[in-house]
Amino acid sequence: MNDNNTKKIKVNFPGEEDITALSDFFKVMGDGTRLKILIALINGEFCVSELADILNMSQSAVSHQLKALRNAKLIRSRRDGRMIYYALDDDHIKDILDESMIHVLDC
Repeated sequence: MNDNNTKKIKVNFPGEEDITALSDFFKVMGDGTRLKILIALINGEFCVSELADILNMSQSAVSHQLKALRNAKLIRSRRDGRMIYYALDDDHIKDILDESMIHVLDC
């Protein structure tokens, strides 16, 4: 690689703060239980009890993981009376999951 390309890469290289944020994103996505929740949420919004039933987990275990996903801005919630429903934060999350599954299944 020539010196010009190296300089161009260095100029456009993400800063430490961006690298840390990306690393944190992958840490959250790297947990199997959280991935199962995200995959379930591809199909729509669900409350904690529905997610617990889908994943065959306790509601407290699901709630704990939902908090991490909410803090990472991967999911959003909305209240309807006493119920809180969870959904993917936006289509980017679905796209990341879809592309990741394509990559894994094609390997």
